[in-house]
Amino acid sequence: MGNPSIRQFRATYNHVASSWRLQVGQCGGFGTQLVMSSWRRLFQQKLSGAMPICAESSSLSSGSSAKVWIAHVGVWLGACVAAAAGGYYLRRLRSRSFRSRVIGIIPARYASSRFEGKPLVPILGKPMIQRTWERAKLASSLDSVVVATDDERIAECCRGFGADVIMTSESCRNGAERCSEALQKLAKSYDIVVNIQGDEPLIEPEIIDGIVQALQRAPDAVFSTAVTSLKPEYAFDTNRVKCVIDSNGYAIYFSRGLIPFNKSGKVNPKFPYLLHLGIQSYDSEFLKIYPKLDPTPLQLEEDLEQLKVLENGYKMKVIKVDHDAHGVDTPEDVEKMEAIMREKNIE
Repeated sequence: MGNPSIRQFRATYNHVASSWRLQVGQCGGFGTQLVMSSWRRLFQQKLSGAMPICAESSSLSSGSSAKVWIAHVGVWLGACVAAAAGGYYLRRLRSRSFRSRVIGIIPARYASSRFEGKPLVPILGKPMIQRTWERAKLASSLDSVVVATDDERIAECCRGFGADVIMTSESCRNGAERCSEALQKLAKSYDIVVNIQGDEPLIEPEIIDGIVQALQRAPDAVFSTAVTSLKPEYAFDTNRVKCVIDSNGYAIYFSRGLIPFNKSGKVNPKFPYLLHLGIQSYDSEFLKIYPKLDPTPLQLEEDLEQLKVLENGYKMKVIKVDHDAHGVDTPEDVEKMEAIMREKNIE
């Protein structure tokens, strides 16, 4: 039957997301603004048990079901009327009222099969994780930035340059699980968690702000991320994750192989292949149940945590950005990174 908290989240997510799509379709653009501002409150009420998750529950009589239906119609009509009268105000309110509390978490571990101690490697005199933290602090959408690690060496280094640190267990299997554990140890509550890869010391603050806004504007998604154009020389590099998206900007699939892959077996120079950037954000309620989801076949085969989200039926919003990605995956990448930074006059 699965974990009860997962079943509850899935039922709530499916119910509220379908209601969101129905109401937006019927109320139009202005209605979108109002529905978005109330969606989070409805979602949390259902998770807390203050409202029934499914109207068809056996505990409801036909009379109470009718009342629930009438209440939903009333909410819809009220949304349409209020939206028509106050669309401009609600547009301004949207970004502040829906999923408005945002934290950036930089998951970092010392042990790595490809590059042990990578977060502490010097990049032009500063530890790489410090450079990532400094860039993340420039994002206007983040209320706070913390480092989540299981290693005291990393923690001591981060505290030395002023970062807040959350200690996590060694059992975390990936960055999402480390972010999930850190989230539940924080003193404050947040609506969105941004998972910022520590090996992207040139991450642009605007990209962080972009994926946060994307998740705020897509209540039917629990996850958002970014892609950029794939350079031909990276087409068959398994360290470069590729992505395909649908016409509405939602992820279809991620792979270490080239996707789509044509029957010639060669790169099509005219096709706009997409490279996945490591940064991603999650709805905090979803992130809490993420570690409880069983590993999925595609996730294990590709070794990509995003695929567990998709295989479990959740939606993921993707934005396209113009970004010259420069991650550090191997020791050889350090010299390349320093050359790029010198070229850009970054101290």
